Amino acid sequence: MPITTRAAVVESGGAPFSLSDVTLDDPGPREAVVRLVATGLCHTDLGVASGGLPFPLPGVLGHEGAGVVEAVGSAVTGVAPGDHVVLSFTSCGDCRNCDGGHPAYCATWLPLNLLGGRRADGSSTISRDGEALGGHFFGQSSFAERALVDERSLVKVDQDVPLESIAPLGCGVQTGVGAVWNVLKPGTGSTIVVLGAGAVGLSAVMAAALTPATTIVAVDRVGERLSLARELGATHTVNAADEDLGDALAGITGGRGADGIVETTGNVGVLRQGVDALAARGTVVVVGAPPFGSEVALDVNGLLGGKQVVGLTLGDAETQSFIPALVRLVKEGRLPLHRLISTYPFADIDQAVRDMGAGKAIKPVLTF
Repeated sequence: MPITTRAAVVESGGAPFSLSDVTLDDPGPREAVVRLVATGLCHTDLGVASGGLPFPLPGVLGHEGAGVVEAVGSAVTGVAPGDHVVLSFTSCGDCRNCDGGHPAYCATWLPLNLLGGRRADGSSTISRDGEALGGHFFGQSSFAERALVDERSLVKVDQDVPLESIAPLGCGVQTGVGAVWNVLKPGTGSTIVVLGAGAVGLSAVMAAALTPATTIVAVDRVGERLSLARELGATHTVNAADEDLGDALAGITGGRGADGIVETTGNVGVLRQGVDALAARGTVVVVGAPPFGSEVALDVNGLLGGKQVVGLTLGDAETQSFIPALVRLVKEGRLPLHRLISTYPFADIDQAVRDMGAGKAIKPVLTF
């Protein structure tokens, strides 16, 4: 029978989160009910809550959940009640990209995860007082004490690892790590530059420190974040508030340029500087998302040295293998994710939003 649970609802674009009782639909054959233990707060949640994306509101967001399975649909085989799970994005499982191991580029990714607010068949997963709410966000809508989750969003994880320590793996961390491991794939002696030292950028720094790259440069405008980047593996830092980025990177690389750059800021001016700072045959991975329709002017002749500009969603990760590997690295202390996390009780979600916006918290994690 349907389950009543407490959720943080966004009533309209720009409105604060408000705690409200909502009703979850019965789980379908390939869905599960998950009791949330923790969920990360991501800039994508804030972008939708502000009205910047056409997600149906009122609605329930949240897409970095971690919890315990309570019930499963009749066709679910990958998890069982009692299993610990990290929640990530969903996908159709049938298109060419899903079949090829690239579910982040699923043919129906946008409606299933970011914009639709409903299941693929158009039915609602969440209601309030008999009225459907926007839900099914990344197949989970985890800003709630319980969530109705797509089977393809569920990743079974080691029960010995505290769930609040790994909730961000579902989106931000796997994005930063995947940019380095799945796209740049640094060779011995490579130079990797990370533009922006937020949660995604610092995840990229930690990932680069686990590769044969020997020069890892973190760029930001906040000194405290650059100090943290050094502690997490950066060999050099550039404070863009005080230094010209192009000159600084030229000095660090001896004028050669960077082999790989991860752009996380969403600032098209910074992206242009990154492309210009590439070495021949270097690659910029575009992770930061400016407003829809944003364009960047590039020096076409400057690209002819084999430079590549590659867009990225969710680290191009196959979650069922990628996330458990990250969990093991967290457990063994090789991916010190706890250095990024600040925890907040679920009821304090608006304080977490304010602290994130003010730069006081790199990765807020709500606990239940």
